Amino acid sequence: MLFEEMNPIQWQSAGKIVELAGYSIFTIDTGEVGNQDSEPLLILHGFPTSSYDFHLVLDQLSQHRRVIALDMLGFGFSDKPDIHYTLALQADIINEFLSYLDIHSLSLLTHDMGDSVGGELLARNLEGANSFTFVQRVLTNGSIYIELAHLSGGQQFLLALPDEILAQVIDPSTKRFEDALETTFSPRHHVDPSELQACAWLITYNHGHRVLPRTIRYIEERRANQSRFTGAIERHPSPLSILWGEDDPIAIAKMARKLLEDRSKLNDTRSGSPLDTQLCITKYIGHYPMLEGPAEFAKSVIKAINHP
Repeated sequence: MLFEEMNPIQWQSAGKIVELAGYSIFTIDTGEVGNQDSEPLLILHGFPTSSYDFHLVLDQLSQHRRVIALDMLGFGFSDKPDIHYTLALQADIINEFLSYLDIHSLSLLTHDMGDSVGGELLARNLEGANSFTFVQRVLTNGSIYIELAHLSGGQQFLLALPDEILAQVIDPSTKRFEDALETTFSPRHHVDPSELQACAWLITYNHGHRVLPRTIRYIEERRANQSRFTGAIERHPSPLSILWGEDDPIAIAKMARKLLEDRSKLNDTRSGSPLDTQLCITKYIGHYPMLEGPAEFAKSVIKAINHP
């Protein structure tokens, strides 16, 4: 069965639980298919959803290279412990995942919170704290400049709560999550309601809605350490393609333009040349370009990572 045709339960069957950093983490690995001269592509999803966000584009991406993904701790089919969540912990898990797969050279596709986790991985790389080579990066719709973010009412509500697990009595109705997700999509683009239903179901899977006041703390961490996460995104010498939905109401397109501008001021210390950066802002697409315009999104990612 094609990945794009899978519902969440079929997606779960296509993946594998791996013990990483002491937690059970759901992983997807398309295996060594396509062009094996190309490095694998690691996908990092955003808040509050899961790797399933990318199921509509995985078939196209995996025609060209091995694609790997995971549900980060607290999301999707991975463990959802009652702990204080940090971007460093998520990065530790990903480091172990790459070591488990014996991958040392890779491309990186990140979205939303995944951009921040990717920033931590890149910061460690710049510090010489990991041995991975990032060959190419694709970054899409995330609040990389938190001062420009237009946080939703739901995000502000969760951030106002204590960093504690929600009481069991909280209504886990998926409809409220469907409605919240829909507000982040472009009003000028139709998305199949079944996609909203699937994403919302995965948010509530295994009481996932109860840990949302804990997992959303990454926004506070971004505020406190933006120079580390976004600074690494800006400074890392690997070529960067920025793919952005113009109608994103939270991570507004101004962020993508600022990243291009700030990165264009920097030179690759190895060559003295401007850092390789491309920007593509797509009309009629909101916060989830992989769900709102999957064919165009996959085409753009493939173009970006099929470097000379």
